[in-house]
Amino acid sequence: MDFDAVKKAALGYQDDMTKFLRDLVKLYGESCGEKNKVYRIKEEMEKLGFTKTEVDPLGNILGYMGTGKELIAYDAHIDTVGIGERSNWTFDPYDGYEDETTIGGRGTSDQLGGIVSAVYGAKIMKDLDLLSDRYQVLVTGTVQEEDCDGMCWLYIIEKDGIRPKFVVSTEPTDGRIHRGQRGRMEIRVEVKGVSCHGSAPERGDNAIYKMADILQEVRDLNGKLANDDFLGKGTLAVSEIFYTSPSRCAVADGCAISIDRRMTVGETYESCIQEIAELPSVKKYGAKVTMYKYNRPSWTGEVYEQDCFFPTWVLPEEAPETQAMAAAFRNLYEEPVIDKWTFSTNGVAIMGRHNIPVVGLGPGKEAQAHAPNEITWKADLVRCAAIYSVLPMIYEQNEIANK
Repeated sequence: MDFDAVKKAALGYQDDMTKFLRDLVKLYGESCGEKNKVYRIKEEMEKLGFTKTEVDPLGNILGYMGTGKELIAYDAHIDTVGIGERSNWTFDPYDGYEDETTIGGRGTSDQLGGIVSAVYGAKIMKDLDLLSDRYQVLVTGTVQEEDCDGMCWLYIIEKDGIRPKFVVSTEPTDGRIHRGQRGRMEIRVEVKGVSCHGSAPERGDNAIYKMADILQEVRDLNGKLANDDFLGKGTLAVSEIFYTSPSRCAVADGCAISIDRRMTVGETYESCIQEIAELPSVKKYGAKVTMYKYNRPSWTGEVYEQDCFFPTWVLPEEAPETQAMAAAFRNLYEEPVIDKWTFSTNGVAIMGRHNIPVVGLGPGKEAQAHAPNEITWKADLVRCAAIYSVLPMIYEQNEIANK
């Protein structure tokens, strides 16, 4: 393989990738509002000569390159979070900017840059004849990840009937290879009270006071959770609080909280629910502990309901997918660092639920995700496109060598 030719080809597409990414930033779309970006990606894929493109019923854009019998997939979610407090941005988040080295705008790191590099990585495979008769490449621009990570891939696997040999997640990796992440789940704790007039609070039973006791125990639980040498410890954080009351002049008759629970190796959704259910104040007040469900319609109107449980997953460092990615990185650039994500990705469904290997490499940095003044780096787009382009052939060569 001519790695110098690959690097030259990738660098030659830097301006095209920059324009494509800036177009996607301008077509802003949060979860369930990705339609315009889907069709802009489809347009780019068709312009670059993808073998086939289609939009599935959920609204994911699927682009195929090559004609091999087995699939290697490259995934990028194309929805973004909102912009938060506008005054924290020093530039228009939906117009963005570019200079000699960076591109700014909402989604540039998380993670529209990933779809850009994946699309052009497939183009380089086509240009330099880097696909064999065995493997075909699938590039997916997936929807609703920010709302419900992995649901898009549950749909692709369970409804579209697509099961790749392995998947490359193009979430930002800070120039590293990532091979795992903690899981997560969304938990609701609800406690009931009895309302009465606020002038005589002793006549009622204040649900907010009950929740105050529960909150202290939930906070303390965070320091007692399991730890893993690679992924780190489990964590929890109270993310929302709700109440019901007849008026501002009445005792609250209901109170609930949402908990963002991050799970490390060995923790399950049953164990996470149970540890909260066993807290003394939860038992004392008869609080109800449940898991949220996600059932929001996609931009096409399709609904694919799932529990808000997103399993932990880890790909071994010696796995063929990790080693092939490392070899691609090494041959083109330098010895890679192999690490993990702090946040969650679509891997929770692909590997966490369906045991399809996932290995990660993506342009941008984790710290840019969901932050104001989000940027990515043009050099990252180029490097990732180059590495993506040689990965299928290296993976196949390794398979042959190891037989």
